[in-house]
Amino acid sequence: MIKDKKYILAAIKVAKKGIKKGIGGPFGAVIVLDGKVIAKSSNEIYKEKDATAHAEVMAIRKAGKNLGHHKLTGATLYASCEPCPMCTAAAHYAGVKRIVFAARHKDAEEISGFGVEEIYSELSKGPMHRKTTYEQLERQAGLEVFHLWEAFKKKK
Repeated sequence: MIKDKKYILAAIKVAKKGIKKGIGGPFGAVIVLDGKVIAKSSNEIYKEKDATAHAEVMAIRKAGKNLGHHKLTGATLYASCEPCPMCTAAAHYAGVKRIVFAARHKDAEEISGFGVEEIYSELSKGPMHRKTTYEQLERQAGLEVFHLWEAFKKKK
């Protein structure tokens, strides 16, 4: 618990630095593996001009570069705010074992108007019932990519 407090406060500090630099929103993330900080980042959406440059995603990208591979198996992600669905999915795909956060989505919504709850609501619906329209086209051609991938993996 003492180490968790140290790392969550570090994530909050990173968020504050990002705000002062004007590079993104009020979010920070620190990734720890085997007791060592392997990456940290603030939200960088303004700096990168990229809606996906959330603190957690940027920290995951930096961690992968620092480790030389994309898997963060067993790592803990410390975030100044509860990760959004995109960041949660990114952590899942990276193999993060644990996520520790300070503020809740509802806090971010009440104070600054970050509408993450709407995204969760949309994701709970089937693709054909969401605000963004979804259409499936050329399924067979899309399946070919997966067959190519399977053949590639067998050659490795």
